[in-house]
This record gives sequence, C-alpha cells and structure tokens, in this order.
Amino acid sequence: MAAKTDKKDVRKVVLAYSGGLDTSIILKWLQTTYGCEVVTFTADLGQGEELEPARAKALLLGIRPENIFIEDLREEFVRDYVFPMFRANTVYEGQYLLGTSIARPLIAKKQIEIAEKVGADAVCHGATGKGNDQVRFELTYYALKPDVIVIAPWREWDLTSRTRLIDFAEKHQIPIAKDKRGEAPFSVDANLLHSSSEGKVLEDPDTEVPDYVFSRTDDPEQAPDTPTVITVDFEKGDPVAIDGKKMSPATLLQALNDLGKKNGIGRLDLVENRFVGMKSRGMYETPGGTILLVAHRAIESITLDRGAAHLKDELMPKYAELIYNGFWFTPEREMLQAAIDKSQELVSGRVRLKLYKGSVAVVGRDSRYSLYDQELVTFEEGAVAYDHRDAEGFIKLNALRLRTLGQRRKKLGL
Repeated sequence: MAAKTDKKDVRKVVLAYSGGLDTSIILKWLQTTYGCEVVTFTADLGQGEELEPARAKALLLGIRPENIFIEDLREEFVRDYVFPMFRANTVYEGQYLLGTSIARPLIAKKQIEIAEKVGADAVCHGATGKGNDQVRFELTYYALKPDVIVIAPWREWDLTSRTRLIDFAEKHQIPIAKDKRGEAPFSVDANLLHSSSEGKVLEDPDTEVPDYVFSRTDDPEQAPDTPTVITVDFEKGDPVAIDGKKMSPATLLQALNDLGKKNGIGRLDLVENRFVGMKSRGMYETPGGTILLVAHRAIESITLDRGAAHLKDELMPKYAELIYNGFWFTPEREMLQAAIDKSQELVSGRVRLKLYKGSVAVVGRDSRYSLYDQELVTFEEGAVAYDHRDAEGFIKLNALRLRTLGQRRKKLGL
C-alpha cells in the first residue's frame, strides 16, 4: 500500500456522498483538513430514498453545482452486476445473497470515472475501519486507477464518538435532523436488491431481531392466507418477464421485491465471517432475490447437464467469496464469469412459483431446451431408450475399487 498521503498532494477529491449526516461531516472535514476541492457523487441504486435533497445539502455546504453528480444506476446495477451474480446462484456462506457486496464495485467504478472526468487526484468513501466495505471500495479504486489517492476518514480522524461527530457538525453549521442527534439503534444499507441492518440492538446474536428493524418484508405470519402463484421467464439465465409481461432488469427486480414483501419472503438473520477477520451479525431482507434464486435453480434443473450443473455448484463458493471480499474487477472473477455465462446459453424457459407466508415453492418448470425425458424416467412399461440390464455392468465397474478395498481389509483382518 502507498505511503501516507501528504495533504498537499490532494487538490480535488470525489466523495461517495449520500447526503446524510456522516457523509456531510466527511464533506466538511475534507474541506477543512485537506483544504481541497470536493466533488460529490450520489448513486441511485434503488435504495428507496429521494436523492435531490443530497444536491441541496451539497450546495448548502459550498459545493459548486458542476461538482455535484447524481446518477440513476438502477438498470446498470441489476443488468451488469446483480443478474451476472445470480447466473451463478451465488450465496456467501450458504445463505447471504450479497446485496451490499455487489453494489460497492459499481459505486467505486463510477467514482473513478468521475475522478477522470473532473481531473480529481483522490477519491473518498465513508466506510469504517472495521468493515468489509473499505476493502471493496479501495480494491476497485486501485484496480481501475492504480495511482489514485484514497482517503478513508474513519481511519484518519479523531471523531470517534457520536458526541464528537455532532459537535463537529454544529461547529461547522451542518444541519442535523432531530432523529440523528442520538445514537441510531442500528445502521441500514439498502439498494434495489436488499436492505441490511447491523449494529447496536442487533449485536447480540442471541437476541431476536425486533419487529421495527424490518423494512422490506411484511411479517410472514401476517402474510395473506392465499398463496400467490406467478411465472418467471428466463432467457440465457436472466429473468425477462413475470406472468408473461416483459420487463427491464430493474423493473423486474422491483416487481419481485413487491411480491416478496407482500408474502413475507426474504428475511435472513445471519452471523457471517467478515473479510477483515471478525464475525458480525446482520439482518438481511432480500425479497426479490430470494424468489429469483429459487426460480433460476428451477430452470437450470431441466436445462443444464449434470456435469455443468455440478461444476457450477463447485465454482460458486469461490465466486461468492471473490464478490464478498471485493475482488469484482479481477482476472479470476472474470474467468469464472466467462465459465458461468457459457453454461447459461440454453438456460431459457418458464418457471411457475407459489409464494406463501415466507416460502417460495417451485410448482412447475418448462423449456424448449429441457433435458428432462419423461419416457426415460417413467416407471410405466413401454418402449424406452433405457435397458435396465445395462445397470448391472455400470454398478460392477463402479464397485471394482470398493471390492478391492474390501478384499484387502478381509485379508489383513482390518
């Protein structure tokens, strides 16, 4: 890693800016500590918040209009990041659908693009020094712009308590909403794929998640008593329609989110292993993604050859780990993506699903590329292309080494 940055080397910095209290404090801290010009970048990834207030807040804090960037990235996020990830049926540690992890490379990529456009020599993020996001942001920065200067305030400043942050904000006349003056009961990160909640009331893994934490899913116990039946159409591994209606990637994921929310689908209480070495407990809500994962595996079950399907399942944990750890823009991730995408060429068709009180059940699947042959698997008598007698030789060949091992054990009395 590069030596400590000389503040005089930083003339212009692009800040990943939400408009919230923490990044507003960072904005002013950059101006006062580095004495540099600040450019703000706010990404709309479907977090469900109005973003124009971020522009007004940046203007209030002295940012020139031409230095304020707000971009709607929802379609790009789902098309180029979420869908490629779901082609691999990606889950981290068997459960986590990587909603936060997959968003970071896109935000960081856009920061670098803006830095190149405005001639900035530095980029800045608001991730803490304990989490994974600092790694994800910075690995992307360095992969795309090796000579960039990275500023991580939480690793530099002495504003290490809520009181100090509030004092700094008041000193520099940064507006503070009433609900931001006290300690937040938990922190939230959200985008079109998921919402994650961590910290404070959630830190004890033996304490049940309070009802007020959930925002993306209705209580499964209070969900409708009548199941919701839908169809999802796939083309080359990507969902393209719900109930026969074609949709753009972001529109389709939002529609699945709405269906999942109503039926209480997608809640996950997880203790995970962070890349930086500690365990953390989080509550994740991924309603549309949970439905999509089940649907995608269903269409693969009839269109993918056994060898390809099993190899994909072997590759997936490595692929998931690369995304979780921040290695999206790497040769190894791109190599795995190429193999995964090759496997999806004939993964097309329709899946029928039943959504009910927190569960997603597959009730039908059909494809013109199906490898499922009902005549082969039927127990009914008839002319089929399978001779039961062939199984005897198949079994004996596979048992050869097992019989040899057994004979040795018997001979040696083991």
